[in-house]
Amino acid sequence: MDKKELRRWGIQNLKSISETQRAHLSKKITSHVIDTEWFHKSDVIGVTVSKSYELDTSYLIHIAWEAGKKICVPKCYPNQNHHMKFFIITGFDQLESVYAGLLEPDPDQAEEIPGDQIDFLVVPGIWFDREGYRTGFGGGYYDRFLQDFTNVTISLAANSQILPAVPRDVYDLPVQHLVTEDGILF
Repeated sequence: MDKKELRRWGIQNLKSISETQRAHLSKKITSHVIDTEWFHKSDVIGVTVSKSYELDTSYLIHIAWEAGKKICVPKCYPNQNHHMKFFIITGFDQLESVYAGLLEPDPDQAEEIPGDQIDFLVVPGIWFDREGYRTGFGGGYYDRFLQDFTNVTISLAANSQILPAVPRDVYDLPVQHLVTEDGILF
């Protein structure tokens, strides 16, 4: 199965999770993340605002704000070599709906932050394997960003998103940690 088919199958898999189950999984995974040393030691956390069918990152965002941490969200630039920049947000009202219904920061309302100031980054994906490789959404934004990112990387995944192996290209980089409803896998 190629990456395009794998993505389609993975999105169907995510959409098949009920809202109640998604909320339960998201809260449980978030509870594992906030118990980690990386969460406690971090000042700045990079995270995407999840789509309705993804694990809900709003729980992590709210808890981080309550803990006095800065949250930064990526803005993608498809016309500029598919790169992204991160912007600190202090509320969801600083987001705008862009292509494919993604919520990204409005650069006129949020402060840009250099990538090297992000203490830990939550890297999204559809499928994951136990070596930290993932199948993303196909834009290559995170693959490009991770090439120069040297701080902690994690991904959040339901157990149903873990495969024995995912297809890899030479430019794919694994995340350092994978957190599921069962805890930290690595």
